[in-house]
Amino acid sequence: MSDVMSAYATEKRFRPKRAPERASYDKALVHAVLDEALMAHVAYTDEAGVPHVIPMYFVRDGESLLLHGSAKMGLAKAARRGAPFCINVTLLDGLVLARSGFHHSVNYRSVTVHGVPEIVEGEEKTRALDLTVERLAKGRSAEVRAANVKEFKATVVLRLKLEQVAAKTRTGGVNDEPEDMELPVWAGVIPLHLAVGTPLADAACLPGLAAPHLTLTGPLSER
Repeated sequence: MSDVMSAYATEKRFRPKRAPERASYDKALVHAVLDEALMAHVAYTDEAGVPHVIPMYFVRDGESLLLHGSAKMGLAKAARRGAPFCINVTLLDGLVLARSGFHHSVNYRSVTVHGVPEIVEGEEKTRALDLTVERLAKGRSAEVRAANVKEFKATVVLRLKLEQVAAKTRTGGVNDEPEDMELPVWAGVIPLHLAVGTPLADAACLPGLAAPHLTLTGPLSER
């Protein structure tokens, strides 16, 4: 375990209970997973007590996560009334094929964050919206048209501090039973990863424009 300065002091109720040996509160690991992942699943409960989970693009800004969407969406309404959120991101690294069905698994890296988000306003909201563009392509926010007054008003930006945080990972190979080792069944790991494909220009793009260079991993300052 990392020292206190480099680890999250996550409360017990927010720590994984199943396979706790796979859990980590190390900030470097948490940041690395968040900086590589592009989508999060955001969970909250509405006023009627109905649970919702929404897939959302996000960006890490230091020790917080930024989300943005329609100001009229249920997520925004939940944030305004101070509802707690749970956010999870997961990176799938491989399929683990065992000699028995019971021991099939996946290798993954995940981060779960609990907390009550705050609504970002003013100049900080403008900065946050720029960060959501910069995460995809460095320098992009200076090239594209900024949000106009109508678009700015129609968009809500939420900030959730990284305080109640837990990472959980599974790495390595197959965990078969000793008596199954001689079975004539292939076993091992099939690696998986996200790759950048060839850019496909919009049909109305002006001629001669180069596609941006994308770097999907690492903090914004290194992209």
